[in-house]
Amino acid sequence: MNPENERGQLINVAYRLLGSLADAEDVVQETYARWFAMSAADQAAIDVPGAWLTKVASRICLDQLRSARVRRERYVGEWIPEPVPEPDGADPADRITLDESVSMAFLVVLDAMTPAERVAFVLHDVFRFAFAEVAEVTGRSAAACRQLASSARRRVAAARPAAAPAAGIAAGKAAEQARVVRDFKLAWEAKNIEALVGLLDPDATVVADGGGLVTAALHPIEGREQVARFAVALAERVPGLRLVEGAVNGEPGLITQHDGVTTGVIAFEVDGPRITRIWAVRNPEKLRPWI
Repeated sequence: MNPENERGQLINVAYRLLGSLADAEDVVQETYARWFAMSAADQAAIDVPGAWLTKVASRICLDQLRSARVRRERYVGEWIPEPVPEPDGADPADRITLDESVSMAFLVVLDAMTPAERVAFVLHDVFRFAFAEVAEVTGRSAAACRQLASSARRRVAAARPAAAPAAGIAAGKAAEQARVVRDFKLAWEAKNIEALVGLLDPDATVVADGGGLVTAALHPIEGREQVARFAVALAERVPGLRLVEGAVNGEPGLITQHDGVTTGVIAFEVDGPRITRIWAVRNPEKLRPWI
């Protein structure tokens, strides 16, 4: 078995655990470094190298998740998971599989979990690892991991319906979401506050992530009138702002461009005909895959 064949699996696990493609790639590199540092005899003694690699990557992710909580305290403004685009000629081994478990809404729910909950839930519920295997990663008993996953499921269930991964997004729902996002784009371009308000849920919220590197709202903007006015004010403040439709984490979204440069990626949570959540990633360090 060629361990390099497991790269795609490792990238997908690490991205869901960390919410950052850049960090996921670093984790995979470290995982392979540990594999190749072993002697041939030690490698041969491992019955299922793919499982070993996944467990090692998951342990590294768990350590990063624990330290991330400290780093987040120093982060300027709101932190949003790093968005990923549709694959575009990338090596299949480096692609993120775009399904409901990487929707921005779902990743935000994952980010609210404790590190142990997140690892237990992602490994068991998303990647179907047995709890005995999850226990080897977390250093807890299988029973404890089962409880962690159960707690995580309750968090997901308590979130809005759009945050929960399903067996698959129906074509009709995907088309409806695309239509709502397109109408939002047109209303935004026209600076039509009334049309924007009509597309937003009364409790709609915008969360922006500039990371202290670019201008972005430091706190969530709540209420559809406030969100609509914020969007129009932004369009007026940045003449020449271009909005491009595109898939963000596998769902309809928008990419903002100015003078030909990508300046932001916007993900949406849509419930029926209304937008309930908007996540605007402007931190340039999180836009690397989009440039």
